Amino acid sequence: MYSVLKYSASHLKLWNDFISQSKNGTFLFNRHFMDYHKDRFEDYSLMVFKDKKLVAVLPANRVEDKLFSHQGLTYGGFVFCENIKDFTSLVDIISQVGVFLKKQNFKSLKIKSIPEFYYKQKYLYNEIITCFNEQVEETKMVFAVDLTKKLTIHKNKLKKYRNNKHHFIIDKSNQFDRFWNDVLIPRLREKHQAQPVHSLSEIKYLSNLFPDNIKQFNIYLDNILLAGITIFEKDHVVKSQYGATTTLGEKYRALDYLFIHLINLYQKEGKQSFSMGTAFAKTPLGYNPGLKKQKEELGCTIFEQSIINLEFDD
Repeated sequence: MYSVLKYSASHLKLWNDFISQSKNGTFLFNRHFMDYHKDRFEDYSLMVFKDKKLVAVLPANRVEDKLFSHQGLTYGGFVFCENIKDFTSLVDIISQVGVFLKKQNFKSLKIKSIPEFYYKQKYLYNEIITCFNEQVEETKMVFAVDLTKKLTIHKNKLKKYRNNKHHFIIDKSNQFDRFWNDVLIPRLREKHQAQPVHSLSEIKYLSNLFPDNIKQFNIYLDNILLAGITIFEKDHVVKSQYGATTTLGEKYRALDYLFIHLINLYQKEGKQSFSMGTAFAKTPLGYNPGLKKQKEELGCTIFEQSIINLEFDD
């Protein structure tokens, strides 16, 4: 009933059209987004057909005999068409992919699941997780503000936001140079000995491809850049992909001010969720307690991101 095919460049339009009309796809799965770092990953994305009609895709890359829901993306897994409405179909599709991968001599498939708040139909999220119930290897915390409910921002942060006497200027643009060079790169290097996942040239390239999805918000005082947040926006969800502040910005609590401003802005626009990503850290706890507290005080709820590991027997 189902056939599985490895993606190739000749399928680009078919793939992108499918993602734009799917139940749970986001612009991160668009091939133009995925392929910006194709030199770093060996793509092995899959397409599932039923009677020659594309019904599901799996953005993925391979490392030797292991397949991963694409390691260059924040989340991934199976993306289904609108016509998939029953649990049996989900199981059949996933099973056929397993059969295909086993025939191709893969030993395992690891999936970083799409967090629940990206699904417009919550039942689909529950059913997909149920399919993999016994293969969930671990769960990670993902933080998001539910914009459909009354905000629960900590009273101290709200008080400072409302009583702020500084004449901040908040600028929205598709210009990233100043934030990357003057704030984000220096702060990540200073605090975490790290670099942004996206280089400046990469984020500018992606923004040119997806100007409606990737936006930069900066906050200034007397033309001095204090902090910035890079937003990835998809339908009902917005995600703060990057957020950073200068030392002076910390003094004025500029990043908190900008976050609260954007939370209010997107709630008024009718968005459903404002994602702030994870609080992951290489510590015994597995997360940064200070970052976790900060995100919770900004009104975030903790959602689970399941890490699923399917192993194929010989």
